[in-house]
Amino acid sequence: MGEVMEMTEVLQSVSDLPVQDPPGEEFSAADLRWVKYASSEHHCDDVALIPYDRMEAFISGECNNPEYPTRFHIERGRKRERGTLKEVRSDDYLLYRMYWCSFGPENYGEGGTILPSRRYRLNTRNRAARPQSMRGCTCHFAIKRLYARPSLALIIYHERRHVNKSGFVCHGPLDRDAIGPGARKVPYVGSEIQQQTMSLIYLGVPEENILQTHIEGIQRYCGSDAKVDNLASQYVHKLGMIIKRSTHELDLDDQASIRMWVDRNKKSVFFHQDSTETDAFVLGIQTEWQLQQMIRFGHQNILASHSSFGVSKLKYPLHTILVFDSRQQALPVAWIITRSVTKHDTSRWMKALTSRIHSVDSNWRIGGFIIDDPTSELDPIRNVFSCPILFSLWHIRRTWLKNIIKKCSNTEVQREIFTQLGKIMYSIWSEKNPMDILEQLFQDFVDQTTFIQYFKSFWVPKLGKNLRDVD
Repeated sequence: MGEVMEMTEVLQSVSDLPVQDPPGEEFSAADLRWVKYASSEHHCDDVALIPYDRMEAFISGECNNPEYPTRFHIERGRKRERGTLKEVRSDDYLLYRMYWCSFGPENYGEGGTILPSRRYRLNTRNRAARPQSMRGCTCHFAIKRLYARPSLALIIYHERRHVNKSGFVCHGPLDRDAIGPGARKVPYVGSEIQQQTMSLIYLGVPEENILQTHIEGIQRYCGSDAKVDNLASQYVHKLGMIIKRSTHELDLDDQASIRMWVDRNKKSVFFHQDSTETDAFVLGIQTEWQLQQMIRFGHQNILASHSSFGVSKLKYPLHTILVFDSRQQALPVAWIITRSVTKHDTSRWMKALTSRIHSVDSNWRIGGFIIDDPTSELDPIRNVFSCPILFSLWHIRRTWLKNIIKKCSNTEVQREIFTQLGKIMYSIWSEKNPMDILEQLFQDFVDQTTFIQYFKSFWVPKLGKNLRDVD
């Protein structure tokens, strides 16, 4: 981590700092030359100046530290617009974000100091979940996009050691109390990997797919090895069995049971509405890991909604909010359990979700919202997210085909209508006017009154709104 400083003087201005741009896809604090900078009379921190577009490369390098593997989450952030400052100092920011190691700042260990080690064999019949996410780690840094020089980012490392308030290493392979006597013989499973694996299990993803994702995660820390893969397979299987065998029925009364569960999991519940004579039941769930992924991959990118039914024990509708990572793989970042699709209820849980995001990053915005349910209300999405709404192509084609088969008895006519609808869909992304093709559709199949009435009443208004969004 470069504990010995190469420069001992304390700088008074960021303008005197050299810009550093280490080679490679990612780099860490060890690759930078750190300088003491007096940000005020009482504060003096290690700082370095890098190109703003290399910020993510630095964060990734810090996360993949072999001695302290972790993830850094945005603890808080602020933003300024150009022209809002009359006098500009060298360290004034356009964008400010504080990143904290995900093993802190809270400490969920016994007594709030050092997480005790289990120096005995676990009872396999009662595998109590070990708190791995919060151990009081104080490692954190801030990144400023400079107001005077927007192409540069100032890194301010407030605490570079991964230690708790007592000064002890609190996570990673060097933490003797983190896993137990066999720490060096088993693959390291950090909070991000564990929460991601649990999220996929709860979502109902096949175990083979979960295992592949889990192994890819731990191989970032300990490499590829047959023994590691075998232990990872056992871990995923046992974790799945624990979750499947666990019971969530805390009370004989369903509503009382839900209230108890919500009270015990406040940090993972962003919205809860009890079922009454006037209101429908709504439960919005988002873990800390999901919150960070939504902030990281959702900002100025596409958000998607996946609606499914019958994937849970209680056969209750489940709506999943998805983002797409750097490899364009879908990540579930929130779950909403409800039968209600009304504008009122949808607006309430969407506003609660965005409020939670904005409490961490007030500048978070999305670039578009994909829906897979054509019956979804569009106004809440427009009002809350203020972004274009896109229909899932596959789901639209499936819905059209089902209704063509249901409302048209002639096979040849079914084929012709489906072909004509495909031309309409293509015209939306071309320079042709889709309304002209729609009029031709209505004229050619005027005798298919049942389907034409359905299409005019249900789809024409939706297509019209979507086209206005694109324009």
